[in-house]
Amino acid sequence: MKKLIFALCFLGMFVNYVWALEPFTIKDIRVEGLQRISAGTVFNYLPLKVGDRFDRSGSAQAIKALYKTGFFKDVRLEREKNILVVSVAERPSVATLKISGNEDIETEQLLEGLKEVGMAEGRVFNRSILDKVEQELQRQYFSNGKYGVKMESVVTPLERNRVAVELKITEGKVAKIREINIVGNTVFDDDELLDLFELGIPGTFSFFSDRDKYSKQKLSGDLERLRSYYLDRGHLNFRINSSQVSITPDKKHIYITINISEGSQYIVNEVKLAGRLIVSPDELEKLIETAPGTIYSHKRVASSSKNISDRLGTEGYAFANVNAAPDVDKENKRVSLTFFIDPGKRVYVNRINMSGNTRTSDEVLRREVRQMEGGWFSTEQVNRSRDRLNRLGHFGDVNVETPVVPGSSDQVDVNFTVEEKPSGNFLASVGYSQTGGLILSTSVQQDNFLGTGKRVGFGFNNSSVNRSFNLSYTNPYYTIDGISRGFSVSSRETDASEANLSDYNTDVTDLGVHYGIPMNEFDRLRVSANYQSTDLTIGSSPSQQVSDFIAANGTSYDSILLGASWSHDTRDRAVFATKGAQYSLSGEVAIPGGDLEYYKLRYRHRHYLPLAGKLVLLLKGDLAYGEGYGNTNSLPFYENFFSGGTRSVRGYDDNSLGPKDEFGNPLGGAFKVGGGAEIIFPVPFLKESKSVRLSGFIDIGNVFADFDDFESDDLRSSVGMSLVWLSPVGPLSLSLATPLNEQDGDETQLMQFSLGGSFF
Repeated sequence: MKKLIFALCFLGMFVNYVWALEPFTIKDIRVEGLQRISAGTVFNYLPLKVGDRFDRSGSAQAIKALYKTGFFKDVRLEREKNILVVSVAERPSVATLKISGNEDIETEQLLEGLKEVGMAEGRVFNRSILDKVEQELQRQYFSNGKYGVKMESVVTPLERNRVAVELKITEGKVAKIREINIVGNTVFDDDELLDLFELGIPGTFSFFSDRDKYSKQKLSGDLERLRSYYLDRGHLNFRINSSQVSITPDKKHIYITINISEGSQYIVNEVKLAGRLIVSPDELEKLIETAPGTIYSHKRVASSSKNISDRLGTEGYAFANVNAAPDVDKENKRVSLTFFIDPGKRVYVNRINMSGNTRTSDEVLRREVRQMEGGWFSTEQVNRSRDRLNRLGHFGDVNVETPVVPGSSDQVDVNFTVEEKPSGNFLASVGYSQTGGLILSTSVQQDNFLGTGKRVGFGFNNSSVNRSFNLSYTNPYYTIDGISRGFSVSSRETDASEANLSDYNTDVTDLGVHYGIPMNEFDRLRVSANYQSTDLTIGSSPSQQVSDFIAANGTSYDSILLGASWSHDTRDRAVFATKGAQYSLSGEVAIPGGDLEYYKLRYRHRHYLPLAGKLVLLLKGDLAYGEGYGNTNSLPFYENFFSGGTRSVRGYDDNSLGPKDEFGNPLGGAFKVGGGAEIIFPVPFLKESKSVRLSGFIDIGNVFADFDDFESDDLRSSVGMSLVWLSPVGPLSLSLATPLNEQDGDETQLMQFSLGGSFF
């Protein structure tokens, strides 16, 4: 009997199902099971409407369309006479979404990522999406070396078909590297190769670095460095056969094994040029950094291709293609290189566009641009234009893009985007210098007056050494050709005894005019004329040298000073340069007709050389000489050069080196020698900062009474570390230095710093 009843029920269901799928014309549609979602939303997605003919294919399409919305976990279609009944079961919505236990990845970043994949408060809850998120997060933690990470998602049902979702993360600790083995190397030993790696085994200073913390990304970078190391040393067939990373059962330690095949070392047999040579072969051959008989280097080959491509870009072939094809002789271990050159079409500049300059007029930017509209595109001129804009000092950053003009194959636009920084300010500050003591200063400086690029400034400075006032104006484009003109008025009172010098005071008033004349893209000539009035007073214990000068020349002097200087500047930016050089040669003479007759000559240079990574080598030098002539027997003592301190040889007291008077006070000298070298590197944890610079340095220098008194054994030197910060209240300089060859009587300081304006 039971079997009969079951058979009859099954038969009834089957008949009803078959009847429901029988085609019919829909007279009405009713939706059942809705809680939060409106019936109108269902009708919008349902591909059926009243009056349609319903059949089996229409049923499948309707169910598929409603499931695709993600709103429902169950969809059924039923028939009541000619009424289509849509029965749905809604997915719950996410009422709250919480994340806990995460440290490596910020909560906001996680919530934003969840939102992008459809998991957020107010959205429909989908368990499969949550599972995928957990898997992706686990992969991210694995790539950061945290293999012990655990995740638990808690989904709590709430009233009104809602759920509370909480993702609990236990990150665990980063797995530490215990051993890295390289298998297959015979030419280079393990230590030499492992020094290339960013990853490494724990060492003395591992506490201060992440070198022993495994990261998949770091390992990929290390393998690429290893490959480049061999390819740059002639091992053309070098291969990394495999790399295995194994983890201990407790997931705390990592063992890495790298299997390599070094291959033989290849020598360059021949270097040739082929293709369409726009530039003469002799000129292109000079750009090739490898030659027959040298060890093959992948780096030099790539650099040679880039050099040729850049040279063709200067001629307007912006999309030149230069490929180096090696012809390998495996038997003799030789490789012949052929550089195939396809310059393509010459590219012309359609428009030059400026953006980001909300205050600065377009004219200020365009007069620095060396690329011309309508002319052929030149990578050299575009890069030079960017550097000139960077060196204006009006912008924090300058970017350039060269998109192709739509519909054209030989035209590009050049788009310069600048990030303006405040170029005008009123500054009232308090600073401190170990020489000048407490410094009170006020200044109004506008380097980009009304967006015209003109410089207007007023300043007042008061310290125990200097009390000064200055007013200046400069028009960098007095003429359309870039000749500048400026005027200046200044007054300065100096108490030399407060600056570790002899006991005297000077009161100097100066009126001047100067012109700057561009000679070419990198060289500039500057000429100036100044009227200077100097009043000199001596203290209660003046040195004999000061007394002798006053006896011969008096205490008040009116002088007319004519000056000229030449400068050569190829730096990529004016502040914190990373490449290029700056050389200057200047001279100033107090001409006959004034109360004093003397001259001063000076040569200075700073050369920035990029090294590996973001390291920069700075080489600097300073030579200066002065002498009296005519009725003045010597260089006035208050015009002497000085050495020692933050601006010359660090580690020695400011202005303390060189000749001294009978009281032991520095006098300075007429001949100065200085120089040094610095390795500039990014500040840890502030690698992207553009306002902080850290360096290790060695300084050398001294001053001498005259050129004939120079002795190399009298040069002083020091070594140390320096930090420079462009703070909101002015530049801060801090150095820690140790003298290398101090002599009896030298005054030294381990730490030196200055904050605020300019000091004596």
